[in-house]
Amino acid sequence: MNDLDLNTLLGAEDDEGQTRRRTRGSGKRGNGRRRRRRRNRGRFLAPLLAFVVLAGIIGGGGYYGYLWLSDALVPDDYTGQGAGEVVIEIKDGQNASEVAEELERQGVVASARAFTNAIANAGMSDKLQPGSYKLRKQMSAASAVGMLVPGNRLLDKVTIKEGLRLSDTLTTLAKATGKPVKEFTAAAKDVGELDLPSYAKGKLEGYAFPATYDFQPKTTPAQMLAQMVQRFNQTAEKVDLQGGAKALGHTPHEIVVIASIVQAEAGRTEDMPKIARVIYNRLERKPQMKLEMDSTVMYALGKYGTAATFAETKTKHPYNTYRNEGLPPGPIVNPGDHALEAALNPAKGDWLWFVATDPKSNVTKFASTEAQRQALLAEYRRNGG
Repeated sequence: MNDLDLNTLLGAEDDEGQTRRRTRGSGKRGNGRRRRRRRNRGRFLAPLLAFVVLAGIIGGGGYYGYLWLSDALVPDDYTGQGAGEVVIEIKDGQNASEVAEELERQGVVASARAFTNAIANAGMSDKLQPGSYKLRKQMSAASAVGMLVPGNRLLDKVTIKEGLRLSDTLTTLAKATGKPVKEFTAAAKDVGELDLPSYAKGKLEGYAFPATYDFQPKTTPAQMLAQMVQRFNQTAEKVDLQGGAKALGHTPHEIVVIASIVQAEAGRTEDMPKIARVIYNRLERKPQMKLEMDSTVMYALGKYGTAATFAETKTKHPYNTYRNEGLPPGPIVNPGDHALEAALNPAKGDWLWFVATDPKSNVTKFASTEAQRQALLAEYRRNGG
């Protein structure tokens, strides 16, 4: 295109020539028109030049111009489900764009833009949940989105049974998660990180609540124990532990101790309120009866069993309730919610003893007199106890 054609296209008539031919008499009017024309020229110049450049890219560049536009509008993406294995961690508070960059960095998706487009199309941009996920290398962005769902999170599922001692709880956690038991032992001693209730007196025994937990692979032993204490605190609030303890004339810690004995002694959930009543009746009797619970003797000795020998009941230890009056200093196991509720809501009755008359069926019977107690003991012996 020559200069003349370009000037004609831009509306630039031979202004300079006309200006030179104007007389002085044409004066200011001609100058005003000239300024207006130049302003109008500038108004149309930018979009026109952009059109010319774009036409040059597509027309002059041909196929390469098409590729340039295609890459700009459609980001790189893999096809299929990919191969291999990659573990991706979504941290708490991360948004979809940050996750997309990590996926691209680890070779899961071809481009972060492909992932953000795919997750937006799926309506999941604000639904990513923290956790670890197992994905594959070179997946399509849509496939990667489909695997970042809660059901695909990598978790260590651990069930802590009711009535386990703290030492057994730590061993169970270690086996289930593959972490050294010494790390759990150290975490259990560093109670400042566990948010124990003030009435726990700085001891974790009794406050590592038994339940089924889903721990993420990178959860530390301290974090696991903190979750268990948190679960205890939630349960304590649900059953109104502090209010119920006050109504019964006990501290919350004493209720947890009673619940731990109930948990250790009971063979069936339905017997728990009656066992709790036996404990209260002995504590409230004048003069006070010793609790004489075999479970506390076993705890003192570091043993397991349902019946202590005569020699074992003579052991000098703060937890031996055959020698010492009142409750032991602390819980002997970690009680569940049924035991806590039984300790807060004991059954009505005047029982002073209970005997597991049939150890095989876990049947427990209750007695109010010494004669009834002796009859239950005889039944226990007949059943092989």
